[in-house]
Order: sequence, then C-alpha cells, then structure tokens
Amino acid sequence: MFVVAGVTGHVGQVVAKDLLAAGKKVKVIVRDAAKGAPWSKHGAEVAVGTLDDQAFLTNALRGAEGAFFLLPNSPFEPGDFFARQRKMADAIAGAVKEAKVPHVVMLSSVGADLPSGTGPIKGLHYFEEALRAAGTQLTAIRAGYFQENVGNAVAPAKAMGMFFNFAGSADYPMPMIATQDIGELAAQLLVDKPAKSESVDLHGPAYTVRQVAEKLGAALGKTLQVVDVPPAGHVAALVQAGFPQSSAEVFAEMYGAFASGKVAPRGDRLVQGKTPIDDVIRAVAR
Repeated sequence: MFVVAGVTGHVGQVVAKDLLAAGKKVKVIVRDAAKGAPWSKHGAEVAVGTLDDQAFLTNALRGAEGAFFLLPNSPFEPGDFFARQRKMADAIAGAVKEAKVPHVVMLSSVGADLPSGTGPIKGLHYFEEALRAAGTQLTAIRAGYFQENVGNAVAPAKAMGMFFNFAGSADYPMPMIATQDIGELAAQLLVDKPAKSESVDLHGPAYTVRQVAEKLGAALGKTLQVVDVPPAGHVAALVQAGFPQSSAEVFAEMYGAFASGKVAPRGDRLVQGKTPIDDVIRAVAR
C-alpha cells in the first residue's frame, strides 16, 4: 500500500493516478472528505486529515510500503511562512518514524542542499533533514522551476499585455519542469525503490523568460511586453500582487538566490523531463 499526499494538486494527483493505473493499492490524504470522494470511486482508500497532525498521519501511514509527501505552498497565508513549513515537516517526519515507513519519496527543490538564503526552499532543506533523521529511506526529488508557474502571468498578460520577470536576465535559458513529469517520476520511484537514499535533480527543457512570454502571448493572441522587476522592487511588487509582507520577503530571497547562481543542481543524479512548456501554456491560457 502506498500513501499519497497532495492529491488535490498538480503533482500528487499524477502520483496517485499512476499508482492506481499500475494496479497498486493506494491511500490518499485529503483535508476535505468531499475532495476524497472521486478518489474513492477510483479505488483508493481515503484518509481525511491535515499534514500538521502527527497522530492522524501515523495512523494513516501504518502498513505502508512507501509514501509520497510534499509541503503545500501557501504564500498568501499570513504569518511565519517557515514556521508553517517546519510544523508540517516535523509532523510528517515524526509519523514516518513512528509508523516505520520504509521508503518516502518527497517533492523537494533544486537548492535544497543549502540550509538558508533560499527563501521557501529553506523549508525543504529542513524537511529533507527531518525525514533522513526519521530513519526512512528517502528519495528527494529536487525539481527545477515549475512550468506551471507561467499560470501566474496569465492575469496581468490579459489585463495589461505585460509579462513581469523576477528571474534576472530575460534572455538566460533556465530548465523548467512540468508537474506531470514530477508526478510520473515520483510514482516510478515508489514502485521501483532505489537501492539507497538519494537526491534526484529533475530538470526539463530550458527556456528564456522572453521565449515563455512569446509563447504565452501567442496562446492569448497578443504580443506581451516583458517587464524586468529589479531586485530592489521584488518585495513591493509581490505585496502589490497580494502577498503578505513576510511571504513577499521570503520569495524575494528565493528570486535573488536563483539570479545570483547560488541555487544549482547538486543531487546524486540528474533526470531529464520531456514535457514541453507549450503543453502547459495551452492549458493555463484557456
């Protein structure tokens, strides 16, 4: 039996669907029973609870051959961003240890080898370390920049004809991975358990910000102007977009880490995703 968290999101739903398609017994974790109903119809067992509840997670994980976990991204929620990450990481790791789960695949990020200076990625470093300390075999998928992040550009593109760039040079090609590829790899790693704990860098095709803006503009039927947001303006721009000040500062730190070259793939091996961003842009532009 495999336990899968995050099934209401892009990655977790792919993991669960692929495991069910392979004939595996699956238990999904959801916060809302109504969102678990479709999974029940597809043959999955449903556990209703939250990722910061260690007692609930321990019970859900008992008897599991493997589990998939991620830390939900909640930048618009007020309060201490890292404290929320740490609370969930501690609860998950504690439950994994208590339930003696032999193998965990987690969605991490490029840059998670670094303990600080990386914004929200700092929490994933903490999560990796907590799971290793729990005694499970850990496979950490250190994914690159999500192709689906282009969805955040759709509203300003439609309203103003602008594509706001926080990533430094608009002409620097950066690997971008589709969540479909992440989910497929996670399911594969659960079924075909690696010989030992490892961190796997997962990158997709490389695109410049200008290329992405051109592709999104073509999908929307308009020409988009790329607007470079200087580092000094990152926090203010994110606050204007609706981020609480604390979250804006966290994500501005991440953008700075990417732009400076501080964040780089340093895993045990590299896997290359194949989904082109054109497929994702067609989906988010609808």
